[in-house]
Amino acid sequence: MTAHPSPATTPSTPRSAPGLPTPLTGVVPPVCTPLTPDDEVDVASLERLVDHLVGAGVDALFVLGSSSEAAYLPDRHRETVLTTVVRHVGGQLPVLAGAIDMASLRVLDHVRTAADAGADGVVVTAPFYTRTHPAEIARHYRLVADRGQLPVFAYDLPVSVHSKLDADLVLELAADGVLAGLKDSSGDDGGLRRVVLGARARTDTPGFAVLTGSELTVDSALAMGADGVVPGLGNVDPHGYVRLFRYARDGDPERARAEQERLCALFGMTGVGDPLRMGASSSGLGAFKAALHLRGIIDCPRTAAPQVPLSAEETERVGKFLAAAGLL
Repeated sequence: MTAHPSPATTPSTPRSAPGLPTPLTGVVPPVCTPLTPDDEVDVASLERLVDHLVGAGVDALFVLGSSSEAAYLPDRHRETVLTTVVRHVGGQLPVLAGAIDMASLRVLDHVRTAADAGADGVVVTAPFYTRTHPAEIARHYRLVADRGQLPVFAYDLPVSVHSKLDADLVLELAADGVLAGLKDSSGDDGGLRRVVLGARARTDTPGFAVLTGSELTVDSALAMGADGVVPGLGNVDPHGYVRLFRYARDGDPERARAEQERLCALFGMTGVGDPLRMGASSSGLGAFKAALHLRGIIDCPRTAAPQVPLSAEETERVGKFLAAAGLL
């Protein structure tokens, strides 16, 4: 049996990949996964969605995250999505792949698939299902970085994995070369600020990217020093998020705030679903897909089971949000 160095004690070597800038900056939409009426991946619609995003000037793509419905997709669908997007992008932009599963060895299988497909990096949550200690979370990331073949971005998603990534741990792993960046979907603006300020103050975290996953506070996150945004709503209006990022980058806070407020109003579409008959995921992801369908980008607004589809009336309300935002 081959002995492996202890992932808890052995620093990782910083990794790089073709097409992955350090730090990664800008707008990185988490790409929705179009489905056919019989629950297969709609490859043609996925390619049109990628063209829609690339044409808007986004900086990278993230597949197999929450907005991609990765938690709902079987492995064969995940592989189809990944290979389709990497092939269709053809190196124009970096592609990050979600490698999201319950524990390290399962995640490593997804990392190998992503590497074989040509992805430029992977996005990894803390372990979940079992109760996890902070030492095990650290060991998880070190193991994935040590044995994997791609740069690792931590995904802070406590609503789904039931543990919050501690800012000091994130910075320690960044300093050790374990993490290339953080996608913060925690909703904890104070924690995000701690990571941003900590990374800025240290000299041992070069190239570490801090990306906010909140569609609604991008202007403030960028003002505090975040490097970019991973907005689910960016599937529907990538041009808006590209404008917002550029206004913030170019030191125009008034225009950035105005664009953010327009996008906040558009985000209201995620609440069209009746909470008495569906959950927030059905409503939010259903609204994104309904909007993409109404805009002629994907053929079918179907969401993966067991999510509940929007009604005709709810879909009509999505159309009104699009019209108010000037997107229909």
